[in-house]
Amino acid sequence: MQPKHPNDSVCIMTDLVLPSETNPLNNLFGGELLARMDRAASIAARRHSRRIVVTASVNHVAFNRVIPLGSVVTVEAKVSRAFKTSMEVYIDVWIEDRESGIRSLANEAIYTFVAVDETGRPTPIDPIVPETDLEKERFEAALRRKQLSLVLAGKMKPNEATELKALFQ
Repeated sequence: MQPKHPNDSVCIMTDLVLPSETNPLNNLFGGELLARMDRAASIAARRHSRRIVVTASVNHVAFNRVIPLGSVVTVEAKVSRAFKTSMEVYIDVWIEDRESGIRSLANEAIYTFVAVDETGRPTPIDPIVPETDLEKERFEAALRRKQLSLVLAGKMKPNEATELKALFQ
């Protein structure tokens, strides 16, 4: 296994919000944004793993700001942590002010993908080595998120979730 960096997986997709993609308030449909995020995240996961990838879960989505009709939207996705066959992809959604051109963070999400072979069976992937402070922060938090998901799904006993326990001790 050859360690990779989060930047090796970056996917940046920029698009315009069209009338057919908006709700009655002329804001981007949440489902349309989810689809854009899923596409960008799957490209990032594929770039990291060089395998077929499937969406395992949408772990977190924050619709912090509405995205109005005509907005320029940029979805940035990159792998934040790789496990044995799965990887967490962190997604930031930016909107660009129409007049100033200044970008601001509008929404974010965290998806989990699994790399699979041609028969659909999970396959091992390369580890990730974070470089920036933000990448390191997201890398560390990914293990806590994974442990929480496993505990909630009944696949891990709470006392085995060492990273989660460390938060409360």
